Amino acid sequence: MGTYTQILYQIVFATNRREGTLSKDKRSLLYRHIQGILTNKGCHPYLINGVEDHLHIVTHLHPTVSLAKLVHTIKLSSSRFIKETGIFPGFTGWQDGYSAFTYSIGQKRLLIDYVEHQEEHHRRTSFIEEYKALLVANDIPFDESFL
Repeated sequence: MGTYTQILYQIVFATNRREGTLSKDKRSLLYRHIQGILTNKGCHPYLINGVEDHLHIVTHLHPTVSLAKLVHTIKLSSSRFIKETGIFPGFTGWQDGYSAFTYSIGQKRLLIDYVEHQEEHHRRTSFIEEYKALLVANDIPFDESFL
C-alpha cells in the first residue's frame, strides 16, 4: 500500500520584533525562494504572501517532511538569502517560533483567498489581532506575553 496524505497547512511567522522590513517591491523574490525550498522538499506550495512584518504559507507537506524541520529550514535559508542579496536592508531575522494550522481540503479556496488578501486584511486588523484570532479559532491556548 502506498502513502497518501492530504494535510493542508497555513504556516505563519514574523520578522524579528515584528519590524516592518519586508518591503512590498521585493517580497516576490522572497516568496519564490521559499517556494523553491518547499518544492525541493516535495511539498506542494499553494500560496505565500504577507505584509511588512510577517508571512503566511499555504502548503501541503510531503509525508516524510517534519513541520518543525521544514520551518527551521525555511527561516534559515530565507535569512541567508535576504542577507546575501540585500533585498531587505533592515531585516535582522525571524522571530523565534511559528504557528501552523491545519485545514480540510474543502477549506482550501477560502484559505487561499484569505492569505491572498493580506494587505487588505491588515488595513483593518493588526498582526497581533489576526494572530490571536487564529489561535482562538484553532483552540490553541497561548500566553500573551509570548506574542
